Amino acid sequence: MIDPADPQQLEKLLGRHGITLQHRLGQNFLVDPQIRDAIAEAAGTNREDDVLEVGAGAGTLTIALAPHCRRLVAVELDLRLIPVLRDVLAGHANVEMVRSDILRFNVASAFPRGGEVVAGNIPYNLTGALIRKLLDHAPRPRRLSLVVQKEVAERWTATTGASLATVAVQVFAHARTVMTIPASSFTPVPKVDSALVLLDVRERPAVDVGDIESFFRFVEAVFQFRRKQLGGSLARLAQTSGAEVAARLEKVGIDPARRPQTMTLREWEAVFRAFNLSFGR
Repeated sequence: MIDPADPQQLEKLLGRHGITLQHRLGQNFLVDPQIRDAIAEAAGTNREDDVLEVGAGAGTLTIALAPHCRRLVAVELDLRLIPVLRDVLAGHANVEMVRSDILRFNVASAFPRGGEVVAGNIPYNLTGALIRKLLDHAPRPRRLSLVVQKEVAERWTATTGASLATVAVQVFAHARTVMTIPASSFTPVPKVDSALVLLDVRERPAVDVGDIESFFRFVEAVFQFRRKQLGGSLARLAQTSGAEVAARLEKVGIDPARRPQTMTLREWEAVFRAFNLSFGR
């Protein structure tokens, strides 16, 4: 069996197919079998589970997940890697290889009942968009087990809404960091460490706002002015006076001088309720 987590085997495998890894695609492949196996175990899958793997790469995580699930859909963007995956996954009849951009992939069609486990090593530039794609609409996954840059993991598990992606994660899931993964565990070696984050998806959103789409449009609009004070940003968005904004914020216990990245989820909910009649309508 070919194990692409072995650096020598990976080098030979990629060389046989004439492949050089591309930085623009976020291709940093895990070359530590022990960490790879720990990541697969942390996903918590069993033989009844369906799994979506985001960015299968050379199949490093795929071969560790495949024996522990009913069905695994491995999505990979780079056409050059499909023959590599065929070599690595030979004999794994429960794995379906799909060449696609994950942001264009029809997840609902592949998993119409939802409840799947999503796993993968996610490029930094995809994290926010991917979270929204996977969690914004039902049916949703049961769990996401994602290797991301350590900075992203810190944002997702922060106590405040440090970014739009943080708010989206906390609305739909309980997030926790399982382990830090040193940059030396990958090839090519990235500039920063990574972390494995588990997102256990909630049965219902953590905010009660009626229209979740309007809520996220509101949060996204406010984050356009993340370096500005909340009072001034809301006055501009709601097209009302600073005094009116300050009065509404005072009623919900929010200082107009606060900045968006300091807000907790409950505070975002309260501010949205205070302003949704004049925004996004």
